[in-house]
Amino acid sequence: MAQKILICDDQPIIHETLGVYLENEGFEHISAYDGVEALSAARSQRPDLILLDLMMPKKTGIEACREIRMESRTPIIMLTAKGEEIDRILGLELGADDYIVKPFSAREVVARVKAVLRRFTKEQEEPQKVLRFDNLEININNYDVRVNGEKIPFTPKEVEIFQLLASYPGRVFEREQILSKVWGYDYFGDTRAVDTQIKRIRQKLPQEGLNWSIKTVYGVGYKFEAGQ
Repeated sequence: MAQKILICDDQPIIHETLGVYLENEGFEHISAYDGVEALSAARSQRPDLILLDLMMPKKTGIEACREIRMESRTPIIMLTAKGEEIDRILGLELGADDYIVKPFSAREVVARVKAVLRRFTKEQEEPQKVLRFDNLEININNYDVRVNGEKIPFTPKEVEIFQLLASYPGRVFEREQILSKVWGYDYFGDTRAVDTQIKRIRQKLPQEGLNWSIKTVYGVGYKFEAGQ
């Protein structure tokens, strides 16, 4: 069965162009022209991947991305005509899997779609272990993090970053490495997204009674330490 791509953009020419290229590569595609339609189609059509424009009528791509991520792990590629760093960072923080700045090549979009779908399929197929450290449990299978048995309300990207660090206690990860491993691409210049995610992870964790922690290695990145 052909994989289904949801195109969310208010410009008909985007749908026409990307639709032709996607169909030529064996994909099906469906269209939404504003943020409200995008949410409705994401829920009812259950696409395999969503191409989501940042600026849309009725509800922005950022708002739609936030709501989709509360319900689904469907891969999302953000489309933005702005290109400002803050938009890219915000999209990444909300759980987008990639972003493409307009104007773009339709071939590039199709290549990114294939790459994100390959990575997502691999993640779904690979058996994932449950990590446990003292009173901490990270279950990447269902994106569940618990401390002392209490569930922590992490976003999917926060869970992925936490799981990455905790999988290699004592290993220092540079910010660029975290971006590459978690999002799957080299987001050069967007390392502030990592700092923001780490800050949010720390804020959501209990402030006392932990025998482990995320340490900042100044000028380099972050590491997970256990048994402190």
